[in-house]
Amino acid sequence: MRIKVPRQPSGRLTDAWRVCVGTGRFELALRRDYQDSLALIQREIGFRHIRGHGLLSDGVGIYRPYQHGGERRVHHSFTYVDQVIDAYLDLGVKPFVELGFMPAELASGDQTIFWWGGNVTPPRSWPEWADLVRATLAHLVDRYGLDEVRGWPIEVWNEPNLKEFWAGADQDAYHRLYELTAHTVKEVDAGLQVGGPALAPSAGDWLIRFADFVTARSVPVDFVSQHAYTSGPAQHVPFGTHQRLAPASRLLEQFAGPGRQLHDTPLAGLPVHITEFNSSYRPDNPVHDTAFHAAYLAPVLATGGDLVDSFSYWTFSDMFEEVGVPAALLHGGFGLLTHCQIKKPTYHLYAFMARMGSLVLSRGLDHLVTRDESGRVTVLAWAPVDVSGLDLSPVGHTIRLSIPLGAPQGTAFALRSSVSEEAGNAWAAWSEMGRPRSPDRRQLDVLREVAEPVRRHQSLPIAAGRIDLDLVLDRHEVTLVEIDPVADETPPWWDDNRLLGLGEDQEAAG
Repeated sequence: MRIKVPRQPSGRLTDAWRVCVGTGRFELALRRDYQDSLALIQREIGFRHIRGHGLLSDGVGIYRPYQHGGERRVHHSFTYVDQVIDAYLDLGVKPFVELGFMPAELASGDQTIFWWGGNVTPPRSWPEWADLVRATLAHLVDRYGLDEVRGWPIEVWNEPNLKEFWAGADQDAYHRLYELTAHTVKEVDAGLQVGGPALAPSAGDWLIRFADFVTARSVPVDFVSQHAYTSGPAQHVPFGTHQRLAPASRLLEQFAGPGRQLHDTPLAGLPVHITEFNSSYRPDNPVHDTAFHAAYLAPVLATGGDLVDSFSYWTFSDMFEEVGVPAALLHGGFGLLTHCQIKKPTYHLYAFMARMGSLVLSRGLDHLVTRDESGRVTVLAWAPVDVSGLDLSPVGHTIRLSIPLGAPQGTAFALRSSVSEEAGNAWAAWSEMGRPRSPDRRQLDVLREVAEPVRRHQSLPIAAGRIDLDLVLDRHEVTLVEIDPVADETPPWWDDNRLLGLGEDQEAAG
């Protein structure tokens, strides 16, 4: 059956998918490969904010207690903070500030998370915690300007409903942290945006209890935040993890959760930010590197903005060390890019979205059709995926569209870019190479080349202001078709038959 795409848009495509992207811990941004990767991401996709852990952890070096004159004092140092945020702003991306984790000498305990040791215990001195927050935000305002920093959301902690991220998953202790922090933020400036609680999925009634607490005590809250993942229990192998996945629709259900839970509370209507989302919550699950992953997430990017104000892919780069330094180039990292800027299929899903128009003409289970203000039409299409692991995903999935164009007749130029199991798939090529842990320069060049989408083009006739577009998708394919009416400027003397000079010789011989 051919789907007749309406001429009039049904609405606008939100850019909630590009409002924010995740990153490894804060100080990784000092590295060259990190900044090269972020520069590439910003050129071809262009995220507005970036969020990661560890701003207040010891590796950034803000909290610096010392002894002088027989007294204990605290110095706040922003040497690394300035370098990182300067680099972000130079690359056109702003911080989504996460306040955490606890500096070791301010912490009330020694519980840490991750290979790099983020402390997850409450402060032993609540006034010193408030001073740390106040000094950090006041410095940012002083350096970057109040109007600028008012546009940076400030999130209090990360996943406090998990005992691994907040000692004992003690909600009362988190409420105390949030209350003190939120008031301190507003002391710096009432216009700064503060929110939380940055909950991990399956949080039970945490969000309702948070809403009750901030309402009862008149605690400032400008947005709410939560995370979304669809993977099951980890099946560990050396330097890797395998997991079953729920259907991608489960991500959309999780996106809708905060709004549904807060519907009858005073927090109803607040912006909702999904400050982390992905399939697997593990940074060593090879599914992240595959063509399957791009097709799996395509419907989420196409529709997620109808449910939340932002949903932040976790993360933009494989420069990420929560479970240690990666043991191979393609190791199942969260990133859209590997180290050395090898693009994964999911990278191209985002790059395709960045080339879509803002006016939605059609949206279905396997496609999204948009138009921009110039009249250019874009079609994003994806093959359905099967999460059972039994390789039941169809090959040759077909989508037939009748698409309106501005011109009543003539021709249209269609450019198609595709990634699949066979195309734009560095993971498949790397596997065929024998999975080299440290590819040499020639192998890296090859991987960069094969990671690019396959591109095809064709001329399509326009009849009664429409074209027919037939797409046959390979297994796990995601494809983008960009369609423009042709303004033909071929000169009247042009003859393709004379390309090799045959026409003139034939005339002379005659």
